[in-house]
Amino acid sequence: MTYLLEDKVALISGAGRGIGAAAARLFAGEGARVLLAARTEDQLKAVTEEIRTAGGVADYVVCDLADPDSVRAAVERAVALHGRLDVAFNNGAAITPPGPMDQVTVADFDLLYEVNLRAVWLAMAAEVTAIRATAGTGAIVNNSSVGSLRGNPRLPAYAAMKRAVNSLTESAAVTYGPEGIRVNAIAPGNTATAMIDAWQSHSPGLVERLVAATPLGRQAAPDEIAQAAAWLLSDRASFVTGAILPVDGGARA
Repeated sequence: MTYLLEDKVALISGAGRGIGAAAARLFAGEGARVLLAARTEDQLKAVTEEIRTAGGVADYVVCDLADPDSVRAAVERAVALHGRLDVAFNNGAAITPPGPMDQVTVADFDLLYEVNLRAVWLAMAAEVTAIRATAGTGAIVNNSSVGSLRGNPRLPAYAAMKRAVNSLTESAAVTYGPEGIRVNAIAPGNTATAMIDAWQSHSPGLVERLVAATPLGRQAAPDEIAQAAAWLLSDRASFVTGAILPVDGGARA
């Protein structure tokens, strides 16, 4: 049996919970040696130990995506541990309360920029450098959002940063494709995560409204989003680059 990510060295940000933790478990189960990165060490340690108990290879590094040096250090740690980097899932993100554009504070806008956009740019630059210098070829997936695909009056700054991530993804795909480095993004819809729970606390009934607008009639589980990222990172998606793949149960169809 050939595993989806057999013998790949994988870096996952935001890996302490939610989609990132599901991705870490899945990637390890599919044969990758995973490095988990996030801010909360207790969460990282718990997921890492779970993966190891299941027979996988996992380590973690505490990483603050708002700190450029911390982002670069996470990539360097993967190479230090395993001698190379093959694939990366830039999943970590910050959230702020929903509301119209004129009510977004400067502090919230800056946080979203630093974590949701600048960190992705920094991570991709470091990951491309590491892949080029070690594995030679590889793949990167960025976590965007279906909220980036059209106007988003409730989350205008969040959506703007994610739309910029889409643009970075496409530019990187064109730039590094000739070297054999593929870059794609996934755009999740309504997913059972702490982020959605936090937004629902500000907007009661949010989940029910999102489910009602989803043809498949339910929320996604974090693992379902991770499955899409795993495929895009695998050699089975060898001719896919520059894609922004909705994983939304048909909500944007």
